[in-house]
Amino acid sequence: MRPDHLKIAACVTAGNEEDKIAACLASLGWCDEIIVVDSFSEDKTFEISKQYTPHVYQHPWEGYIAQKNYIRSLARYPWILFVDADEVVSNDLREEIEAEFQRGPDDIAGYTFPRMVHYLGKWIRHGEWYPDTKLRLFRKDRGHSEGQEPHDRVVVDGAVKALRSPLYHFTYDNLADHIHTINRFSSISANEKAHWGDIFRWRDLLFRPPFRFFKSYIMKAGFLDGRQGFIIAVLSAFGVFIKYAKLLESGFKSRPPASLPHD
Repeated sequence: MRPDHLKIAACVTAGNEEDKIAACLASLGWCDEIIVVDSFSEDKTFEISKQYTPHVYQHPWEGYIAQKNYIRSLARYPWILFVDADEVVSNDLREEIEAEFQRGPDDIAGYTFPRMVHYLGKWIRHGEWYPDTKLRLFRKDRGHSEGQEPHDRVVVDGAVKALRSPLYHFTYDNLADHIHTINRFSSISANEKAHWGDIFRWRDLLFRPPFRFFKSYIMKAGFLDGRQGFIIAVLSAFGVFIKYAKLLESGFKSRPPASLPHD
């Protein structure tokens, strides 16, 4: 049993994840506390979560950043481990964390580790999706979430150490799910840009999507992941294109028509 100053609270934000939440929570049984914040799921996410921990709460969805900071505030222990409902802590990562805490983290404020995605029947090991390093384990009093929706990130005050073992990410169920998420995330990103006063530029729409494909498929060696790597690169480029197209669209929506068309 870890001493109190090394105890870990695993914090899981969830919403309509009944097919994945059980595997996630089962991988966290070694933590000293498991907290789940469910954003009023319409499936059985809440009921399944109660089978793994008594600390299950329902809270309206406030966004990726605010939701993470809210669940952090519920933790009783000094170390926070953020895990999404579609992620699983690998055995190797658990062993690496436990070995690290047995030695003592000294003045380390947080730990990073790679995230490995399972996509269309294959583990992705190249491209922009790997190693996809995340800072998810940190001291509660020295870290918080910030960023720009829908992309939250943990920021800590102090030294950060890199771990080598992966967090598994069971992301999109299929291509339709992937495209649905691109549509949702691109709307959030475009709205955030408009909110903060970013203006549409044609060069963003014309040049950023092909560069994103080139970066993912060539520069980051996504081609080594075969057909899946090609699909990821194409859809990543499409996501960039549609984000800036929606930013352009927001300008159209804000302007009334100059005149009505003639019959």
